[in-house]
Amino acid sequence: MINLKEATFMGYRRENGRMGIRNHVVILPLDDLSNASCEAVANNIKGTIAIPHPYGRLQFGADLELHFRTLIGAGCNPNVAGVVVIGIEPQWTKIVVDGIKASGKPVEGFWIEGNGDTATIASASKAAYSMMKHASKQQRVSAPLSELWVSTKCGESDTTSGCASNPTVGNVFDKLYEIGSTLVFGETTELTGGEHLVEARCRTPEVKKKFREMFDRYQDVIDKNKTSDLSDSQPTKGNIAGGLTTIEEKALGNIQKIGKKCVVDGVLDKAETPIIPGLHFMDSSSAAAEMVTLCAAAGFAAHLFPTGQGNVIGNPILPVIKLCANPKTVRTMSEHIDVDVSGILRREENLDTAGEKLLDALLRTANGELTAAEILGHREFVMTRLYESA
Repeated sequence: MINLKEATFMGYRRENGRMGIRNHVVILPLDDLSNASCEAVANNIKGTIAIPHPYGRLQFGADLELHFRTLIGAGCNPNVAGVVVIGIEPQWTKIVVDGIKASGKPVEGFWIEGNGDTATIASASKAAYSMMKHASKQQRVSAPLSELWVSTKCGESDTTSGCASNPTVGNVFDKLYEIGSTLVFGETTELTGGEHLVEARCRTPEVKKKFREMFDRYQDVIDKNKTSDLSDSQPTKGNIAGGLTTIEEKALGNIQKIGKKCVVDGVLDKAETPIIPGLHFMDSSSAAAEMVTLCAAAGFAAHLFPTGQGNVIGNPILPVIKLCANPKTVRTMSEHIDVDVSGILRREENLDTAGEKLLDALLRTANGELTAAEILGHREFVMTRLYESA
C-alpha cells in the first residue's frame, strides 16, 4: 500500500512554484486565423506542440473573458515550460502574452498583421527554438504528492461507471484529500437530480450558495434551449445503451467520483484557478474535451477519466489517465485504457485495491510514463463558448 503522506513524484518546478509533470513548449494561437502559422512553427521546431482551435474573432463580454482566461490558463499550466503566442493582431495577442508572463515562464508573442505569415513563422520559430533549448535543460525534482493538482471527469458512462470506475476515483480522491491535495470535479448538468448531495457537502454556506447559483444558472440555460427533454444529450445514446436511462441515474454515478470523505471547499468559474487546496467544483460543460480543457486552463496537472462504453479523450497539456470497469470495453478498446478495474465487478478486487492501482498509475504518469491517450496522439483542445460572436 502506498504511504501517501510520504509519497513523492519527480516533476518540474516552475518559476511560480507550481509543479508540472510534463515539459511542453506550446505554440498557442490567439485565434482561428493564426492556426496555420502555429502549426508551421511546430513543424519547424520539433518537440513543440501547436494547439489549434476555431475561435478568437469578434468575441465580446464574458465570452471573450473566458477565451482569454482559457488561453492564458493553458499557457500558465505547470506542464508547460514556455509559450509562443501568435495572433492576427497585436492588441489581443499582448493580453494573452502578458497574462502568461505573470507566471514567470518564458513567453513571446507575434502577430501576422503587417508582417505576413512567412515572416511571422520565421520569427516565432526562432523564439520556439530558444524555448526548446531552455526546456530541454530543465531537470525533474522531487516533490510531495500533495503538490500534484488532480482533476476528474468521466465520459461515455454506463452502469459499470457508477458501480466501479467512478467510485475508484472517489477512493483516490478521498486519499488525496487527506494529504492536502488540490482537486476538482465539475460537469454541472450531470449533477441533475443529485445536486442536493453536493450541496450537503459544501464546507460553508457561502460555498453552498455559490454552487447553487451556478447550478441554477446552467439549468436556466437548458430550460431555455431544450426541446421536449435532454434525452438526445443527457443521457447520451451511449449512456442509454450502457444501461443509464435517466440523467438522475447518471448523476448519482457521477457524484461517486468525489468519494465519501471529501468536502467541497470551493466553487470555481470555468477555467478559474483555485487559490486554496481541497476539493473544488468547477461550473463546466459535461462534454469531455471541453471539461478537460477547462481543467488544464485552471492549472491541473493530471486528470483521472473513468469511462464505461469507451471514450478516447486526450489533451495536449493535461495527461488523461483512463480507467474502466466494463469488461467488454477493456477487451475491445484495450489500447485506450490505462487502468483496468473490471475485477471489482467480478469480486476479484475491492475499491481499496482498485484505488491503489489507480494511485500507482497516477504516480507513474507524474514521473513521466506516457498515458494511452498521449501515446495514441489524442490532443483534443476544445474551448467553451458562452454565446455567439458579434
